Amino acid sequence: MSNTTTDNNDQHPGSSREITSSKNDELSSVQTDVDAVTEGIDTVAVLDDTSTCVACGKEGNSDNMNTCNKCKSVKYCNAACKKKHRKKHKKACERKVAELHEEALFKEPPQREECPLCFLPYLYGDSTEIFMSCCGKTICDGCIHAMKESEGGDRLCPFCRTPPASGKKEDMKRIKTLIEKGNAEAFNVFAGYYDRGDYGLPQDHQKANELYQKAGELGCSDGYYNLGCSYNQGSGVNMDKKRACHYFELAAMMGDLDARYTLGVWDYKAGNNDRAIKHFVMVAKAGDKKSLEKVKKIFMQGLVTKDEYASTLRVYHDRQKEMKSEMRNKAAAAQSQG
Repeated sequence: MSNTTTDNNDQHPGSSREITSSKNDELSSVQTDVDAVTEGIDTVAVLDDTSTCVACGKEGNSDNMNTCNKCKSVKYCNAACKKKHRKKHKKACERKVAELHEEALFKEPPQREECPLCFLPYLYGDSTEIFMSCCGKTICDGCIHAMKESEGGDRLCPFCRTPPASGKKEDMKRIKTLIEKGNAEAFNVFAGYYDRGDYGLPQDHQKANELYQKAGELGCSDGYYNLGCSYNQGSGVNMDKKRACHYFELAAMMGDLDARYTLGVWDYKAGNNDRAIKHFVMVAKAGDKKSLEKVKKIFMQGLVTKDEYASTLRVYHDRQKEMKSEMRNKAAAAQSQG
């Protein structure tokens, strides 16, 4: 019995070693596969970081190569190759830049600005909101009317509850304080004072344009739109339709509907129907009635499909609903009564 037990015990350790060896071989094989896959991924990553100089064909790390300043689509191993290849690349570069510009111009516009109190988009086409010089916020007429009906009346700002300025001098001081803080809309408002010669300031169109420019750079689309109007009319600058178009396009890309509508009119008059339709449809879908009428007119001419017009009409009505409220209706009724 003891010999049998010993024989059985001698067999089990041997079987265990065989199983362990088999598992080790299997794990080693799996690890080898993992290492191979990982190495492949690392190789792909290295290749992704590599670019080829379009002038001489030399490969290099993308981060260390020179990129075309205009189209950003080709790379060079050094400045010398970039300069040497400039003439050959010029036409392709111009085409690429034009394509990128069109893509940016007709990209889905940013969401319409909203009143910071009711969070409804501002009504388009009507001067129904007021810029508050105390806090730098633009408040819709509905929220202003709601404040009038409350305990604050006309005495307090609906947003920050600050009493109104005692006069033009204090209002001007508040605007300048906002400008020092970099408020884009304050730059645009102050520019308007110079443009019109308001608040005791001398009428200075050149100064106004400088402020419009700054307002646009800080993110105020109205600033670029107003600057475009200056170039279109020759106000404080030489009349320049090309530069006017440039600033209208900048404003449109920032969501300015007046600028995009103007571009649509210009393209339509120039016979650029496809571009004009794109502009008008975008503005109509934002809730502008006169743009919707333009789309309807072009539809009657057979240049817009029935489905496209129906879609534009449907979105237009949706936007109109979004911009309305009980308080805005009350404000409109109060204004109509004088």
